[in-house]
Amino acid sequence: MNGMLLGVLTEPGINVGNHPRFTLFGLEMNQDTVLSTLVAGGILIGLALWMRFHITDGVPSKLQLMFEGLVKFIEDLVEEGMGIRTAPFAVPLAVTLFAFILLANWLEVVPTDHVLIAPTSDINLPAALAVLVLGWVHLFGIRKKGLIGYAKHFMGAPYWLIPFRFIEEVAKPLSLALRLFGNLFAGGLMIALIGLLPIYAIAPTEVVWKLFGMFIGLIQALIFSLLTIVYFSGAASEEAH
Repeated sequence: MNGMLLGVLTEPGINVGNHPRFTLFGLEMNQDTVLSTLVAGGILIGLALWMRFHITDGVPSKLQLMFEGLVKFIEDLVEEGMGIRTAPFAVPLAVTLFAFILLANWLEVVPTDHVLIAPTSDINLPAALAVLVLGWVHLFGIRKKGLIGYAKHFMGAPYWLIPFRFIEEVAKPLSLALRLFGNLFAGGLMIALIGLLPIYAIAPTEVVWKLFGMFIGLIQALIFSLLTIVYFSGAASEEAH
């Protein structure tokens, strides 16, 4: 079975973890990941600017309705978890993460002959987002409670749990990044595998899989933003672990 899978993955056109690269300021970067990330970010900024200049108190556009519904949903979650006044930045952060990750995930379904990929299928982007979120969470906790007060979350009684608390904190960014990366990488791999099917079977199979992939991309974007709120809520909590 392993030999068969290895044979499939080495077929022409299926490059697992291989990316065209370029060097910038001495750093080697994945070209398709950087390009796709910029495209997703550009689309998000473009939509935000378009909505900003077309927002109305009258009959709203579909985009405005979708955005207002998303913001209300996130606001309710933040208010329930820690109170908007406690962390007012959590709403725009979670909304932005959801919208950006969703657009990044859905780039995979655009037929660009692998010029654009889902940048979240490259571990570098999910890892960067996870480190950003968890770093911000710890800074928020320290600012709210002070360094000593926040440290009590990890160093307080029962003391035998201290190693496990640190393991939990290390596992948070790993699980946050790997969950997003794993699902999107598998989706891209499946699309590549479908391309090896007979020509008469490709079109219907690819359509069904891309629709399913868009659903998975939506769920993963939602999970990432929800976990962001949960982590900030934990850092704002007055209770120790």
